[in-house]
Amino acid sequence: MRLLGNILWLILGGLAIALGWAIVGLVLCLTIIGIPLGVQSFKMAALTLTPFGRTVVYDGGIGSTLINVIWVVLVGWWMALGYVAAGLANCITIIGIPFGIQSFKMAKLALWPFGAQIRELP
Repeated sequence: MRLLGNILWLILGGLAIALGWAIVGLVLCLTIIGIPLGVQSFKMAALTLTPFGRTVVYDGGIGSTLINVIWVVLVGWWMALGYVAAGLANCITIIGIPFGIQSFKMAKLALWPFGAQIRELP
């Protein structure tokens, strides 16, 4: 079921979104200051590429929390809001509910990316 969900996800736009995140990550990594943000963009690209069968685990410390607060104020809230809107739009139909759940997972990561790890589900 994970394979089918990921294939449908890629066909219906996941590949384009993941490519966008990867390009943003590459652009951010052009400067020394942007490298930490670029790493978070690559994390989003990895989750966006194949979200089914993965989960987000947080284990950051105080440093991650402080950087996440800055992230939320500057860009995190509107990125998460976009994913929530996409998730709500997907959840309008019964068929779209699994895709909406994946969008909500990505909204959580977009809001609070530092200190998060993407792990495979057993």
